Amino acid sequence: MPEQPILMTERLQLRPFRQSDAKRVQQLAGDHRIADVTQNIPHPYQDGMAEAWISTHESVWQAQCAIIYAITQGQAPDVIIGAISLINLTTLEAELGYWIGVPYWGQGYCSEAAQAIIHYGFNTLSLQRIYCHHLLRNPASGRVMQKAGMHKISNRPASICKNGVEAAVEDYEILNHR
Repeated sequence: MPEQPILMTERLQLRPFRQSDAKRVQQLAGDHRIADVTQNIPHPYQDGMAEAWISTHESVWQAQCAIIYAITQGQAPDVIIGAISLINLTTLEAELGYWIGVPYWGQGYCSEAAQAIIHYGFNTLSLQRIYCHHLLRNPASGRVMQKAGMHKISNRPASICKNGVEAAVEDYEILNHR
């Protein structure tokens, strides 16, 4: 498998994470507001968690089951502002996942990154479907999906458990019409 490619947008660079990014990941992802609106980020975000997470990226890329990117500002590719990924990758579909650090909320970075990785998934990986879901209490995430061209396909009341509390989610998808 070749090296994971770098993706560029107008304002962003999506690049593989490095171990040197771990401190910044812990700083951003460790904010309780990130954990509150994501399904898989714990709080508190303990020392060593970022390093352990980053250490899995190369093997999942090589196994072709996920592609995980650091979202960085294009002019400052060492400044991590979030993460975006295609996980549960098959030959036909993948699940989109992302988080953006609180200081970067509301600036369109996540929508821009989502459009780039969806384009990559359809045009390079030849995926037919990309799907995603968000906690209903996080409508901003739904807006990211809509701006990326995704369409809501369902609501699932109390379908996941987050911090011991049942949470409703909305499901979205986009199909490759090539």
